[in-house]
Amino acid sequence: YGLNEIQAGEMVEFASGVKGIALNLENENVGIVVFGSDTAIKEGDLVKRTGSIVDVPAGKAMLGRVVDALGVPIDGRGALSDHEQRRVEVKAPGIIERKSVHEPMQTGLKAVDSLVPIGRGQRELIIGDRQTGKTAIAIDTILNQKQMNYSESETLYCVYVAIGQKRSTVAQLVQILEEANALEYSILVAATASDPAPLQFLAPYSGCAMGEYFRDNGMHALIIYDDLSKQAVAYRQMSLLLRRPPGREAFPGDVFYLHSRLLERAAKRSDQTGAGSLTALPVIETQAGDVSAYIPTNVISITDGQICLETELFYRGIRPAINVGLSVSRVGSAAQLKAMKQVCGSLKLELAQYREVAAFAQFGSDLDAATQALLNRGARLTEILKQPQYTPLPIEKQ
Repeated sequence: YGLNEIQAGEMVEFASGVKGIALNLENENVGIVVFGSDTAIKEGDLVKRTGSIVDVPAGKAMLGRVVDALGVPIDGRGALSDHEQRRVEVKAPGIIERKSVHEPMQTGLKAVDSLVPIGRGQRELIIGDRQTGKTAIAIDTILNQKQMNYSESETLYCVYVAIGQKRSTVAQLVQILEEANALEYSILVAATASDPAPLQFLAPYSGCAMGEYFRDNGMHALIIYDDLSKQAVAYRQMSLLLRRPPGREAFPGDVFYLHSRLLERAAKRSDQTGAGSLTALPVIETQAGDVSAYIPTNVISITDGQICLETELFYRGIRPAINVGLSVSRVGSAAQLKAMKQVCGSLKLELAQYREVAAFAQFGSDLDAATQALLNRGARLTEILKQPQYTPLPIEKQ
């Protein structure tokens, strides 16, 4: 009688068929969050243990499908064919099982591949206000793999996790990927805005488990979390309802661990363990460009670099609106192609000098020739880095 033997994180099933997960285990009661509508649950209902920790389907059968946070298909194309089940919460690979990042992951965006190169197995944060083109960078990266995925060993499978987005947005994304024939190597995990908070909290871990299938079988995968601010909000909501003590900005104390245990699972495996990789592109939305808020600083400190997008640049027509001064890639330069490195060696410095001079150039009219040359060159470089949406360029064209 009662759920005495229940494990932390175990799935339970209610009489109505709705599932839940046990998060709080106390002497007198068990705190369970519900994956679905709570309208059919009433006092005195029977709740039974499933005996399994939350798991999701994974494998190549998932490619081209749209699933919810529990791995149930929501695209109306029938059930999943042969697949394996993977635990949603697993430990990240240890130090011995890893290798340093050394292969490039081409995004097809000139500004990224030249200035903030990303390697396979890296975690690169995309951060910016709303409407600055964060998702566009992520989608371009998926579309760009179309031309890279010709050899089996190099293929990069993509997992896109939509957290708390509108259904229309997700449908639009599916359409873009379908038209570009990019859906065949992609998995979409969607926990939309109308889904309950526990599903929005779980979706990134589910997507990660699907990506880890490729990582652990010697293949390469890319996972995009769009966006983790919404996951943190959903987690805050759950924690407050479970009566856990709030901390800064009313987030619970373990909100750092929420994101760190997720992003640590993106890794480059050593040759002994199959040399697979999982690259993560988490997205964070800032409020009015405030990068020093709680969640942004947390995720910046977890990731291996960030791409900062700015509204002002976006409205000035510099798109992708990447602030080159604030964007860094801490491990990516080791993975950059030699040719690209030669071409772009001086690019960052020249753009920095240009920004410095451009600030002064507004005051004076008569500038010496050297300064004028810097300004002209900087303006030309800025023009070169512009690029329309959904038109990623192959590396040889860049």
